[in-house]
Amino acid sequence: MDHPALSGLGTADPRRLLGCPAPAKLNLFLHVVGRRADGYHLLQTAFRLLDWGDTLDFTLRTDGEIRRTSDVAGVPAEHDLVVRAARLLQAHTGCRLGADIALHKVLPMGGGLGGGSSDAATTLIALNRLWDTGLTRTELQTLGLQLGADVPVFIFGCDAFAEGVGEALQPLELPPAWYVILSPGVSVPTAEIFCAEDLTRNTPLIKMADFAASTTRNDLQPVACNRYPEVKSAIDWLAQFAPARMTGSGACVFAEVASDDDAERIAASCPERWAAWKVRSASRHPLYEWL
Repeated sequence: MDHPALSGLGTADPRRLLGCPAPAKLNLFLHVVGRRADGYHLLQTAFRLLDWGDTLDFTLRTDGEIRRTSDVAGVPAEHDLVVRAARLLQAHTGCRLGADIALHKVLPMGGGLGGGSSDAATTLIALNRLWDTGLTRTELQTLGLQLGADVPVFIFGCDAFAEGVGEALQPLELPPAWYVILSPGVSVPTAEIFCAEDLTRNTPLIKMADFAASTTRNDLQPVACNRYPEVKSAIDWLAQFAPARMTGSGACVFAEVASDDDAERIAASCPERWAAWKVRSASRHPLYEWL
């Protein structure tokens, strides 16, 4: 992707940040290894960042107001993680500045690709810069965790082995790869899957060094497939070409393939009722150097 924001502030006007990327992620595996007393699930997972995602534009306001200037279907501004992230950063730092925020949505919602969390993380990173609030990467990760368990990994900014509720992160060195991602056209609510009685919650712990060689899986996948048959159909179709599994709590599924050409060919042959994309990995978040 060509991201204008990476050339500095994305524009000659220091009051604006344009085209700030919010990349997607994959969970290469996802094990539920326990449950805390407060109900949160304990996980082990490998996050892989992708060179594909949403973008956001930020324009400085001096009146302290936070405005989302673009429509997002089905998501009122007051409930949008982008708006909530901006207000959280304001409150945490005492900043009196505001921003107009335009969100250009590409990633399917309810897909397990981390779109909303990534949008929130990019908002924290960009406004930390635009407002000159001066928080460190670690401080922003801690703040982002208040918005959702997947937000910290995007601020962490690289492929990661995650534990806890997903916030205990270690860098993970992975070779570049091409993927086919398929959306079966359904939105899977994360809470529904985690609350399911038939969810496996006692998968044995593995070591980070062993995960590639271990027999891993996505523990949420059987639950999602039982409730949303299109997810299972999508996995079965994609598995014709390469081992396929669901990412996150679904509904999107993915397979690693050997080349750009293979990804292009498989994505082009996707049944019309679904959507498919060829994507490549990104070892670092495009805004990594901003912290």
